[in-house]
Amino acid sequence: MKNKIIILSGDPNSINSELIYKCWKKLNNSLKRRIFIISNTNLLTQQFKQLKYSIKIVPVNDLNQKITHNNLKVLNVDIPFKNPFKVNTKNSSKFVINCLNYAHKLLTNNNAAGVINCPINKNLLKKNKIGVTEFLARKCKIKKDSEVMLIYNNKLAVSPITTHIDLKDVSKKITIPLIVNKVIKINSWYLRNLKKKPKIGILGLNPHNGELRKNSEEKKKIIPAILKLKKLNINIIGPLVTDTAFMNHKDYDVIVGMYHDQVLTPYKTIFKFNAINITLGLKYFRASPDHGTAINLIGKNKANYFSLLNSINFLNSFKNEVC
Repeated sequence: MKNKIIILSGDPNSINSELIYKCWKKLNNSLKRRIFIISNTNLLTQQFKQLKYSIKIVPVNDLNQKITHNNLKVLNVDIPFKNPFKVNTKNSSKFVINCLNYAHKLLTNNNAAGVINCPINKNLLKKNKIGVTEFLARKCKIKKDSEVMLIYNNKLAVSPITTHIDLKDVSKKITIPLIVNKVIKINSWYLRNLKKKPKIGILGLNPHNGELRKNSEEKKKIIPAILKLKKLNINIIGPLVTDTAFMNHKDYDVIVGMYHDQVLTPYKTIFKFNAINITLGLKYFRASPDHGTAINLIGKNKANYFSLLNSINFLNSFKNEVC
């Protein structure tokens, strides 16, 4: 059972059905038999029809069914809709949450190798005031803020210490233990899964590292955290000055920043879609494409599927736990 891969179709108002179709055409038959889509059969059928894609969808009841075909297998979740690409927010939100809960249940019962969710508009989780990373962390009942967002490819990874919070709240959210614990998880993940001791660069928070003033976050929080991590024999350098750090990104395996856009903006500028979003610290493997729902591209057949395909191939390449 652990070799099964779950893919969530994600936000219905998106390019996700196009991504799924394009990836499906690139997979070998052996891998196709291991993949199950959590979605709605009728929704996907209607979306493929509008996109003029010819693909056979087969509903399945669970992961235990013996599969002898290479058709797209869907574990069904209800969703009312009229237009398959213009589902109202209330129904979309309920659908996405039910899909996430379904995947979590399957994974905590040890029924699959991991889950890959296609892009989801975070407004669909707005009642929870969190993103998918934090939603699944809460479902796993792990300690608050102990999950780690790692945006990864084989050339460089980045990770923000704080994730989906307002910029005005970043400074008070950062603590020495938070930095230390997240970097330890990143280091352990590289050692366990990639058999590599990573070279980690860590950014400061302020322009020019706040000139290392006594009351700066660099002096009070970031440097003390770095010193603790060095005592743990972690290969870490910093605090790096943010405005030049990515000019030398080839010097590092991982660059850790203090907030989301501090590392995601330069990373996406350099690597575009060549990355996947992995959540460390959950009870199971979870990844997603490193981009959004791209509603402006719906129906245009222009969506770039590489990040979803990279997510599938990455999970497929591991025989052991990768969470």
